[in-house]
Amino acid sequence: MTSLDDVARTAGVSTATASRALSGRGRISAATRERVRRAADELGYVASATASSLASGRAENVGVVVPLMDRWFFATVLDGISATLAARGYDLTLYNVTDDPAQRAHLFETSLRRGRVDGLIVLSILLADAEVAHLRALPIPVLGLGVPRAEIAALRVDDTAVGRVATEHLLALGHREIALIGNTPPAGADTVLDIPTRRRRGFEQAMADAGLPSAPFADADFTVAGAQRVAHDLLTGPHPPTAIFAASDEMAYGVLAAARELGLAVPTDLSVIGVDGHDLAELFDLTTIDQFPHTQGQRAGEAILAALDGTSQDAHVLAPVPDAPASLPFELVVRGTTAPPRSS
Repeated sequence: MTSLDDVARTAGVSTATASRALSGRGRISAATRERVRRAADELGYVASATASSLASGRAENVGVVVPLMDRWFFATVLDGISATLAARGYDLTLYNVTDDPAQRAHLFETSLRRGRVDGLIVLSILLADAEVAHLRALPIPVLGLGVPRAEIAALRVDDTAVGRVATEHLLALGHREIALIGNTPPAGADTVLDIPTRRRRGFEQAMADAGLPSAPFADADFTVAGAQRVAHDLLTGPHPPTAIFAASDEMAYGVLAAARELGLAVPTDLSVIGVDGHDLAELFDLTTIDQFPHTQGQRAGEAILAALDGTSQDAHVLAPVPDAPASLPFELVVRGTTAPPRSS
């Protein structure tokens, strides 16, 4: 196995000079740095992660805390983060957080404090006060992405605006019997920045502005099957809606499945809109609010790297700013699942 001494010998420099050249740290001429790197490439030298960490004080590794690794949204965000970090030579370590109190306690009290990562990104997790305290005590930059806690510096989409835009699209088509299928956070959760709560708030605001203070809401988990069951109940109830706003594209697929099961034509009998910009949305001809999850991942990766470099100009990364404006884009994409109601 090729060692750093071998690289130094081939390049005609000391081992210390070779180390500085490959780490990018220290004052070395461009010609010497290039000669050392060329020698390393020729010999197939790969620096030891442990040695690099000891020399630089950096693990060149960023941790990501994620609640659901098997969901499309999180997988797409992770892909964006990973691609951005890899381009800068950083590895990624995943920390899965579950609903099990013992697992969560071990994660926040032990695993995240082991010094294995240089920075941490936390994805869309409802955090308890004690967990927030543990994150804020870490001696590394911590960035939330869609995290519903004002104490954590975060990038986020304006989900209240997302709810308004989706609802206003249906209202503009002439719908008045509109229902939202969303999700209610657990009791005691901080709902000030909670994503489902904010989308519901936007829905209710848009309905009230249209003179429709009654804004039907049905609770479901963020799955196709969960939304299908709830949509079936709505559509067979005494006052079935002519349009359904589903709080995610996967939930919207469940609504489409329920409509098909009941023999309802979309969009003639029922209009459906979702949120996310799922890869299959175009295949299902689904009208949606695209929130560009891959770009969200890229932005999070860029932000944590900027924080590590000390060059961040983003107030969300430098410090928690509860009243700072949301900074991530979204866009209404109109397709074939929404149209004026049959009565109009």
